[in-house]
Amino acid sequence: MDSRKVIYYSDELNDEFSTAVIEPRSIDENYIYVHKTWFKRFTHFFWYRIVATPIAYAYVRLTFGHRVRGRRKLKRHLRDGYPEGYYLYGNHTQDIADAFIPSMTCFPGTVYVIVHPNNVSMPVLGKITPSLGALPIPDGMKAYKNFLEAVDTRIAEGNVVTIYPEAHIWPYYTRIRNFPDTSFTYPAKSGTPVYCFTNTYHKRKLFAHPRIVTYVDGPFYPDMEKPLKVRRKELRDKVYRCMVRRSKCSDHEQIRYIKQSTTPQNMESENNR
Repeated sequence: MDSRKVIYYSDELNDEFSTAVIEPRSIDENYIYVHKTWFKRFTHFFWYRIVATPIAYAYVRLTFGHRVRGRRKLKRHLRDGYPEGYYLYGNHTQDIADAFIPSMTCFPGTVYVIVHPNNVSMPVLGKITPSLGALPIPDGMKAYKNFLEAVDTRIAEGNVVTIYPEAHIWPYYTRIRNFPDTSFTYPAKSGTPVYCFTNTYHKRKLFAHPRIVTYVDGPFYPDMEKPLKVRRKELRDKVYRCMVRRSKCSDHEQIRYIKQSTTPQNMESENNR
């Protein structure tokens, strides 16, 4: 459990507060995103379904008493192999749990997560995370072509592609940070449906960890008659406003975040919140 009580930040878009220190590997044009051999398909099934799924369920339930609200909205997509995949956007407030919550929210669908190269760079676990659905962000245009093809492939297969548009982990943060519309290019181009989930925090009397309640909203669709930049921004704004509204359901602040430029007057205002 993160023992920090207060975190000071200066840049809402770029500050990173994960405690993990990992040297990321380079994801170049030789990185294989989609393996087609029977062995790789088996290892994906083994690690994802046999190993990771029960561990994920146990971890989020036992550690955070995790609950999902609005899961019925995904009902049309819950069966593996459904011809229409979708994108899922969420707030990034946990290191381990954020790898598990999308899978629990969309179960029994298969979830792939767009991740920082750190997630495939760990000595042992980094070899397994691709089988768990990690799609690392590439370096350079040649590699980016392979990455985009992999994302399109997973959506075409009827799977879920999860994106954390805030990009950086702010543990237990109860608000929604401003995020750019860049990551909404994928659904804006293809017209693929978009859902969002918002993790909220709630005090539990007998447990040190707060309860996480995940709210699911959507679907949101891009207006394909408008220019790409316009529909990308509209998608982002719809998701952002929805997540801001849901974040207000949090009733517990495990870690307090204070902007470093806070003046004494603003500090008093923070104290009275």
